[in-house]
Amino acid sequence: MDTSNPAAFVNAEFLKQHVGRRVRAVVQVMQSDGDKVIGKSTDEQQLVVKGYPPSPLSTFVEVIGIADTPQSIQAETWTNFGDTFDVTSFDKVCRLANGDSKHLFI
Repeated sequence: MDTSNPAAFVNAEFLKQHVGRRVRAVVQVMQSDGDKVIGKSTDEQQLVVKGYPPSPLSTFVEVIGIADTPQSIQAETWTNFGDTFDVTSFDKVCRLANGDSKHLFI
């Protein structure tokens, strides 16, 4: 595993703490407009993901990229996660990774 440039686990709440840094998030795709996706984060807030997503796009996608604003990510990597996903568990991972247990995450 390459640990030279880790991506922090974020939901919309934690994205604002990582502006300018590499992040990873899972979003539920609400709208896709070619070069951006408007989605719902695992904490039920809206996020904008910029870049060119794969086609076809599944309901849930993981994006890894740079948090360029408190509400948006410039995606480097898109991964389709299918049409069902346990958003509650991923949201708990985000909370652990940004809370008292963050030392356990790269």
